[in-house]
Amino acid sequence: MFSCVSSTEFEVGGEDGWIVPKSKTLGDAFNQWASDNRFKVGDTLRFKYTKDSVLVVSEEEYKKCKATKPQLYSNNEDTVFKLDRPGLFYFISGVSGHCEKGQKMIVKVMETESSTESPPPSSSSSSSSSSSPPSSSLPASTPKAKKSNAYKTAVQFSSSGFVVFAVLVVSVFGLV
Repeated sequence: MFSCVSSTEFEVGGEDGWIVPKSKTLGDAFNQWASDNRFKVGDTLRFKYTKDSVLVVSEEEYKKCKATKPQLYSNNEDTVFKLDRPGLFYFISGVSGHCEKGQKMIVKVMETESSTESPPPSSSSSSSSSSSPPSSSLPASTPKAKKSNAYKTAVQFSSSGFVVFAVLVVSVFGLV
């Protein structure tokens, strides 16, 4: 069995960071940025800002642009938030008036693919003796991801790689 853990760190808002949109036409800029990216469990969001804050809130608080019980409050100018479950996450600025001007965002997090599940429908159902990870298990590099300044990291644990290698050695040299 092959196990692969990969994660991506996304810099919210790209080069501009977590700022109040400059105009009304850019009022939905963060949701547009979020929809241009694909988020999985284990990925992280990096919020870079000055004299501001970021709050993780409920859907109701997001809609009202007012947080009474935020799940997270941070104002350290460089906040990293780990997406630890599938579903929707709601973010707003904690500075009065910023959320109303568009400094808010909804992120949809997809389930991670489990390497112990059956292969995806597009791949062959026969077992493979390759010890390299399937390319679909690592985040794809897309122009959108580059535009968003996503930092890609991948950590792979391949205990089965040794097992596959050992099976090949035994079969090639006839040690059985």
